[in-house]
Amino acid sequence: MPGNNQTVISQFLLLGLTIAPEQQHLFFALFLAMYLTTILGNLIIIILILLDSHLHTPMYLFLSNLSFTDLCFSSVTMPKLLQNMQSQVPSIPYAGCLAQMYFFVFFGDVESLLLVAMAYDRYVAICFPLHYTSIMSPKLCVSLVLLSWSLTTLYAMLHTLLLTRLSFCDNNVIPHFFCDLSALLKLACSDIHINELVVLIIGGLVVILPFLLIILSYACIVFSILKVPSARGIHKVFSTCGSHLSVVSLFYGTVIGLYLCPSASNSTVKDTVMSLMYTVVTPMLNPFIYSLRNRDMKGALKRVIQKKTLF
Repeated sequence: MPGNNQTVISQFLLLGLTIAPEQQHLFFALFLAMYLTTILGNLIIIILILLDSHLHTPMYLFLSNLSFTDLCFSSVTMPKLLQNMQSQVPSIPYAGCLAQMYFFVFFGDVESLLLVAMAYDRYVAICFPLHYTSIMSPKLCVSLVLLSWSLTTLYAMLHTLLLTRLSFCDNNVIPHFFCDLSALLKLACSDIHINELVVLIIGGLVVILPFLLIILSYACIVFSILKVPSARGIHKVFSTCGSHLSVVSLFYGTVIGLYLCPSASNSTVKDTVMSLMYTVVTPMLNPFIYSLRNRDMKGALKRVIQKKTLF
């Protein structure tokens, strides 16, 4: 057996999507359309927030970062998936696999922390409306965004560095459509206890703790509304938090279903389908959720279009 610091193989084979040859072109067109929709939808949100001064608020600062994260998150896996669907040998180099794993963990965890920041913003807006401006100051908002990006940079780098110390021997087939961390650990032929410990402890903090904080934020919002129940108050909650709750449900629903509720049967099929949900479907749907349920976004789109027509 080779030494622990030696990597025997130079590439991995990604075999996550088993599609019949006669359906290959259909699924390629479908995934390409979904990816282009994701890029276009999130770019529109980012551009609208940049161009419209009415959207220069804490909520939309977080939303613009979320849209950029969704755009990047989908771009980590989709281009390679589309390329492999047109290739006879769906391979990825060792260095490329590590890079894909790094950015997948990075952007996925950035989204998780941004959703917490957005939940806190909604909590302050509803529970402390008179103090909202002073609490959600520009300095605090920028600090929350920078903290989200810096923490996930360190976390993703830690996983990547720990992976470089592992040896991968004969088996280089990954039963997935991207280089998932758990799939790579299963292929390693050296000791992975440290890697698993980091996934269990720090990974739990990065995924479970943000989810619990979001639940706590909305529990406080509900209790605040129940103190003075009114149709207006309930409408305010739904109009203010509906989009964010939908995004949280999509993101955490698939992540929890995939990583915290494993099934013994059809695990590979389930992993692939659930991974497609939060890497392809969720980033594509997020712009529609925020634009279709948000008056500010609709108003910003109208104002930008009107300015363009005047010129």
